[in-house]
Formats: sequence, structure tokens, C-alpha cells
Amino acid sequence: MSTVTERPAPAPADGPVTVRPKVGLKAPISYAVAALITALLMAPGTPGDTSTTFQVGSAREWVTIPNITVPALVTIIVLALLMAGAAVWAWLRVRDHRPAPMWLHVAVGLGFILAFLTYVGAGTTSVIPMVSLLGGALALSVPLVFGAMSGVICERSGIINIAIEGQLLFGAFAAAVVASMTGTGYAGLLAAPIAGGLVGAALAWFAVMYRVNQIIVGVVLNTLVIGLTGFFFSTVLADNRALFNTRMPLDRLRVPVLAEIPILGPVLFNQTILVYLMYALVVILNIMLFRSRWGLRTRAVGEHPKAADTVGIKVNPRRVWNTILGGAVAGLGGAFFTVGSGLAFGREMSAGNGFIALAAMILGRWSPWGAVAAAVLFGFSKNLGNMMSSIGSTIPSELLLMLPYIITILAVAGFVGRVRPPAASGTAYTKS
Repeated sequence: MSTVTERPAPAPADGPVTVRPKVGLKAPISYAVAALITALLMAPGTPGDTSTTFQVGSAREWVTIPNITVPALVTIIVLALLMAGAAVWAWLRVRDHRPAPMWLHVAVGLGFILAFLTYVGAGTTSVIPMVSLLGGALALSVPLVFGAMSGVICERSGIINIAIEGQLLFGAFAAAVVASMTGTGYAGLLAAPIAGGLVGAALAWFAVMYRVNQIIVGVVLNTLVIGLTGFFFSTVLADNRALFNTRMPLDRLRVPVLAEIPILGPVLFNQTILVYLMYALVVILNIMLFRSRWGLRTRAVGEHPKAADTVGIKVNPRRVWNTILGGAVAGLGGAFFTVGSGLAFGREMSAGNGFIALAAMILGRWSPWGAVAAAVLFGFSKNLGNMMSSIGSTIPSELLLMLPYIITILAVAGFVGRVRPPAASGTAYTKS
């Protein structure tokens, strides 16, 4: 009886096959589109004899920086060529299966913004106030950052927090009422996260305890908060504004030395305590989420709750507490609308910021730093529309005011690319 001996297949003559990662064309296409918009839309509408003046300094800095005036058409053409060159280089890297570096994304984005500002300011007698533009963008980003951080905490735990809008609004309402009754904005700053945490507790109660659809619960809670705050605004607050709804702004705290840094100093280090709390929250949350036991267990219950349960992690209690924590964070962001901005409470004054914060979280791929970058982009686009109307630009500012909502739709529709949420996000867990 003969036996057949199987021989191993010979190795290929060229050695082992190396599988290169697939790199998409999204980056070079985006760069090329930015270059085409700059060259075909901005450059033809800019007269050759006009200039744009940028105000990049303020009176309270170490170094007094004079205004910078640039020839508008030449600057736009040069920036368009640089963006086109970046598109070609990014395409060459894609051909070699190498992604475009992050610094190139930032450089092209800044170049496009600079080209647009040059186009807006061309031929006008006003200057482009860069410090005011950046400072306003940061201020408008504050509730978005807090809302996005709330979404990160909740969705990393497996809970979809559609109720960010209601948490922001209820936090603004509580901050205004408590600050008016106590006579200090800092008391309102303490009340805001409590109010947001209550909305988060309601979300956790229905979503975790009764396993109700989390999106439906979030929408219902938003409607409930809008109705409650609108009712109390029309009755209690309107009848006695002096006691329940007066302006109690937080003081600006100027950080010595750091506030004198040119351009960025007045923007980052001459703010209220709410903005400094935002800085600390982003740093601490990023460390805790990826460098601590709490973060590891939080991500475990959001990715694979059954596996987390088998190693002793209490899935549902952790989801409940993290949802309450996320609600408190969003409520703290809601304080920006009242005590943070020095305004009295107004009906539905959150104005859709909760949904934009949710889109910022998606754009940031459920990462604190990414969500911050997206939130600042939204805030910058909103403030840019306000600035254009003040300098007398011929471009309708309403078009720019639409930009944050357009970006929100594109983010939700998945235009930004394939993003993967935590695997168990939105799925109730029942211990078997």
C-alpha cells in the first residue's frame, strides 16, 4: 500500500507578499476642491487693485504687532496654488499607499480660511479683527465642546445621548434662576450640572432600567425640557424678572503672563472660569478615557458588554452613572448661554446646539480631541457670519450662518467617511 506524501507549496520567488493598507482619495480630492473653489470662485471676484488688512494684535500684549495689509488677488492666487500643490503631493502619497499627514490637513484648512478672509475683506475699508474672530469662535464653541464631551462619555458607555439639547437648555435655565436668586453667577454655575444630571438620570432610567429605545427617549426628553422651560419662562420668570431672571455674568479671569502672548494670549487666557473648566475637562477626559481603569471599563461596556460582564464589570450600573455624568457635563455647558454670556434666560435659547454637538462628536470619531476640533470648526463658522455683517461684506452673512447646520447634515449622512461608533451603542443589555 503506497502512501502519498504531501509537500509544502514552494514559496514565491519574489518572497513573502506584503499587503499594503488601502488609502482612500478623500484627502487629495478635498484639497483639490478647496483649490478649485479658491481659484474659480474667489479669484475672479477679487479686483486686482484691492487689498485686505488683518488686525492681528491688541493693546495688551508683550509685543505690539501692526496691522498686516496684503494684496488680495495675489494672496488668493498663491494660496490656491499651494493648495493645488498639496493635492498633488497627497495624491502621490496615496499612490504609494501612504496617507496624508495630519499637519497637511491643518495647513490646507488654514490656507482655505485665510483665502476666504482675504476675499471677504478685499475692497472694504474695515480690517479683519483676527483676535476678535478667534475669541468669538472660542466662546461659541464652549457649549458645543461640553455637549460633545457629554456625547463621548455616554456613547462610549453604550448609551446614545440624543438629549444633549435638553440638557444644555435645562442647565441654562437652572443657572439663570439660581444665579438670579442668589445674586452670583457662580451659584448658577453649580446648579447647571445638577439640572443636566437630572435629565441624564431620566434618560438612564428609561434606557437602562426599562430598555426603551434610546433615540426615542432622547427626543421625548428634549421636547419635555423645551415645554417645561417655556412654561416657566412665560409664567414665573416673566412675572418676576428681577428675582428669577436677571443678568448675572461671570467675571473674566485674566491669567498673568500667558494673556500677554501675541494673538492667542487674549483669546485663550482672558476668559471666564467656565472656559478654563472646559480646558481641564477635555484634558482630564482624554486621560481618563484612554489611560485609566475607569476608561477601560467604560469602553468595555460600550464595545462588548457581555464580555465585560463575564470579568465582573457591572454593565448597567456603570451605564447609569456615566449617563448621569454626561448629562451633568452638558448641563455645565448650558450655563454658557446665561451666566457664561451675561444674558438672561430666553425661550429655547440652546437653538439646536445639542444636535450640532452630537455631530461634532461624530466628526471627532468619539475622541475628545477630535470632538473639540470639530466643535471649534462649528463655532468659527458661526462667528464668521457675525463678523462679515459687521465689516460690511457684500456676501450675505445668512449663507455662513447656514454652514454649521450644513456640516451637521453632512456629518450625520456619513460624508466625512466611514466612522464606527462603539459596537454596543444604543443596544440595551440584559444579563443572561
